Amino acid sequence: MNHAPPDRPQGLGADLRALRRARGLTLAELAETLGRSVGWLSQVERDMSEPSIADLRQIAACFDVPLSLLFGAARAPAEEQGYVVRAGARRPMGPGDDGLVEELLSPDLTDDFEVIHSTFHPGTRLETATQRPTQELAYLVTGRLDLEIGTRAFTIDSGDTFRIRGEPFRWANPYAELAVAIWVIAPPVY
Repeated sequence: MNHAPPDRPQGLGADLRALRRARGLTLAELAETLGRSVGWLSQVERDMSEPSIADLRQIAACFDVPLSLLFGAARAPAEEQGYVVRAGARRPMGPGDDGLVEELLSPDLTDDFEVIHSTFHPGTRLETATQRPTQELAYLVTGRLDLEIGTRAFTIDSGDTFRIRGEPFRWANPYAELAVAIWVIAPPVY
């Protein structure tokens, strides 16, 4: 898909619109779920109105994304906005208290995909399989990771890639070193 270059910084509104569209929701459906008017939601999506913290909590819960995603990253210089994400300005994707630290590498969520940097700490695992309506490809930069996709089990080593197509999956890092992966996920789910 061919996208025009950003003519202004993509803010919270653009990310909310991308999340809503990725989930196949109309403005009316999301507004009803949130107990808000379509006009208010439209203004939020166009960055003409700012939602409260309570609104952001409700939106995060509706999309099943961490609240931290909706707070955005550090401001970049104008010429870099929408193009460059500096290492120190990545958006955290969750609390990181479960042994998995994730950061958004994409400038925003307005593309047809998102790119995520994941660090899996030693001795951690995803206990319950998760399943998302996505296609995902990951490249393991460092470390080793045990992975279950559907009914198949794999050990992934540094330099390997793997793909998940909407199947249930879970991971474990029973090893003594960090495992770091770069994911490309379509459509954006965070």
